[in-house]
Amino acid sequence: MDRIDEESQTPAPPVTFTGRKTLVAAAVAVVLIAGALLIRPARTDDDARPPEPSERAASAVGMGAPAAAVDLTALVADREKWLAAHPDDDASWAVLGSAYLEQARRTADSGWYPKAERALKRSLEVRPAEKGNFDAMTGMGALANARRDFGTGRKWGELVRAQAPKRWTAYPVLVDAYAGLGDYKAAQNAMEQLQEMRPGLAAYVRASQVYRDRGWREDAVVAMEHAAGAAKTPAEKAYALFRLGELSWERGDAAEALRQYEGALRTDPAQSEALGGRARALAALGRGGEAVRDYRMALGRTPVPRLARELGELLDSLGRGQEARAQYEAVATMAARDSRNGVDDDVVTGLYEADHGDPAAAVRRLSEEWSRHKSMQVADALGWALHQAGEDAAALEYAKKATEPGLRSADFAFHRAMIERGLGDVAAARRHLQEAVRTNPHFSPVRGPLAKEILAAIATPPPGGPENLQPTAPWVEPELPKAAGPKPSPSGR
Repeated sequence: MDRIDEESQTPAPPVTFTGRKTLVAAAVAVVLIAGALLIRPARTDDDARPPEPSERAASAVGMGAPAAAVDLTALVADREKWLAAHPDDDASWAVLGSAYLEQARRTADSGWYPKAERALKRSLEVRPAEKGNFDAMTGMGALANARRDFGTGRKWGELVRAQAPKRWTAYPVLVDAYAGLGDYKAAQNAMEQLQEMRPGLAAYVRASQVYRDRGWREDAVVAMEHAAGAAKTPAEKAYALFRLGELSWERGDAAEALRQYEGALRTDPAQSEALGGRARALAALGRGGEAVRDYRMALGRTPVPRLARELGELLDSLGRGQEARAQYEAVATMAARDSRNGVDDDVVTGLYEADHGDPAAAVRRLSEEWSRHKSMQVADALGWALHQAGEDAAALEYAKKATEPGLRSADFAFHRAMIERGLGDVAAARRHLQEAVRTNPHFSPVRGPLAKEILAAIATPPPGGPENLQPTAPWVEPELPKAAGPKPSPSGR
């Protein structure tokens, strides 16, 4: 053992190479490197340089994730230039169509939708669906959902799934389509498959959406927090923070919603949806002037009917009726613009007509919408339009369809309460008004105070009631008969 220890402590002699040994070693090294390159050829992501803006945007739209505005502009310019010289590149047409679609989402400009449709259809002309043009097919499904044509979105998503069941990009399309159609069980199944196949931002966002629709608020928040953690770019992070703000707003926490919206705007100042959300939260916190400012800024960036309606109601509550009427008129103008570009705005337009226009026209419009999309949102809007048209018995059936699947919505609860009050069911109206105020006491600058006012008027039962409701004498414990002992047996034992 001592000899072994001594040998182990003796330094090894230096390695020397003769000229021949050096040539042999170099030859071996060349063979090993060549073999490694054959086994794993160089890839584009081996480049240590950061990706170009167009590359970042292409990666985002390919994953169904939000893209930064500057990156998206670069991608559109890059693909348009490329396709001018290579018009038969089906993959680039599909990328361009998806980029146009993301531009529509970021800017709320429905004029991008026809451009997206033309690009995606061109891709399908070059390489038809039968030959597996899955990117263009998925893009067509996402486009249909963005236009709220959920039946067409479902068809495209199911076509991709039938041809390529393991292609995960079909499942976000299916979740959105099934939810828009009111098939919430199918939406949940598609979401669970998506989570198994591709956990990440898209899966977490869809999971939060499904949980919200079921009324599982805590699960919805946790899933969206996972989405924020999975975000890889400021645009993705800002979108997740905006959605967290929406969840906080819906549960009545205006201060937390404001914090999330402002976090989204700090992360991505171009996140205009968060600007509208901040306006909503500021109005709830009594900061009406700042809210009006933010609403106007948001409408300047993303002119959508919902924001115009909210601003109109805020101005109404501030006693600025003439300005409010201008915003209500803008709702109809924006909806007509969207309709020309293939967008279905019937729910927002129907609610506007029910409150500020022709309730009978709203009933007709929303009845047609119900024949296509049996979602909670359509059921609520149709029930409210029927109530405004004086048809409370029919309205209640749709109000139940809106409130019973599970979504916790102060607007839905308020609409049902008013319908029940119209039918003379004061107890049910009281219960649902309490639910509306408890869910979100700031849900509307017009309907929120009205809900509290009506609830105060019907908070206690009217005087009277059955006679002798209260006992006239103190309660005395009754004398109960004593239990009889065991009977003797016939044998005397």
